[in-house]
Amino acid sequence: MSDNFGAESGSPRQETSPSAAQAPGWERAVLEKLAFAALEEQRAARRWKIISRLTTLAVLLLLVWLIFGLGQGGSAPSTRHTALVEIQGEIASDSEASADLVVAAIRNAFEDHGAQAVVLLINSPGGSPVQAGIINDEIRRLKAKHNKPVYAVVEEACASAAYYIAVSADKIYVDKASIVGSIGVLMDGFGFTGLMDKLGVERRLMTAGENKGFLDPFSPQTDKQRAFAQAMLDQIHKQFIDVVKSGRGKRLKETPDMFSGLFWTGQQAVDLGLADQLGNLDYVAREVVKAEEIVDYTRHPNVAERLIKRFGAAIGEGSVKAVRAQPTWR
Repeated sequence: MSDNFGAESGSPRQETSPSAAQAPGWERAVLEKLAFAALEEQRAARRWKIISRLTTLAVLLLLVWLIFGLGQGGSAPSTRHTALVEIQGEIASDSEASADLVVAAIRNAFEDHGAQAVVLLINSPGGSPVQAGIINDEIRRLKAKHNKPVYAVVEEACASAAYYIAVSADKIYVDKASIVGSIGVLMDGFGFTGLMDKLGVERRLMTAGENKGFLDPFSPQTDKQRAFAQAMLDQIHKQFIDVVKSGRGKRLKETPDMFSGLFWTGQQAVDLGLADQLGNLDYVAREVVKAEEIVDYTRHPNVAERLIKRFGAAIGEGSVKAVRAQPTWR
């Protein structure tokens, strides 16, 4: 009994763990898994590359569509209508009231056979006399070519360069509280020479030509330079006055202050002959043009055009930096 008991309760039997030995061919299985993982990674990379290219192509196609599909102003319906072109904000080469955009819109309006007249809806404090002059000249040319009337309708303001454009119209309509006029020219700036002397700051400006830097705010201005600038302003002012007199003709009731740069309310402008009568856009379309349907031909820079301009500016800036990086004579 004791002997049997001792045999069963002897030292415990040692069992082999499954992790102690690997099944045959395990190295091959691991290599296959690694190979399949690498292959799947390559496939994913190719898929993302294709998706990226397709996305880029889609964006480019969208930009092209925005430029050529939405870049134009109003459509060209054949039915009778009043053609509208807005001139809003500052008149400048880089604004929505630039000569490029306004002239393009006006041409589209004149060339539409359904347009009975062109109405300029103006709300602008003025801006560049050059841009205004281009628009004024083109309106006069198109009026003679197409024999269509042009009316200017003023909202809040029609001052300075904006009025330069308005006088190309056959009639000018205003609100009684509109601001009209400011027939003058200015050139503004600052002079810091006295302050620099007090601070002990020396301006070191190198020029070739004695008058090259006469508009520099940190350099003194001579009487000769001041007289030259004034003569230039007087000449541009005279051009402005001539355009106003040509456009308004005998309707003007000229006063000593008319061309002094002052501005007036719409009612005062009518009394002075600077405008013809009170009226808004709907009134002109309904009662004057006799075509109540209004079609807007105004051109606005779309998103794509803004992006392209910024991209072009960035390239231009990079080119300037590259040129500056080249060796130069000292």
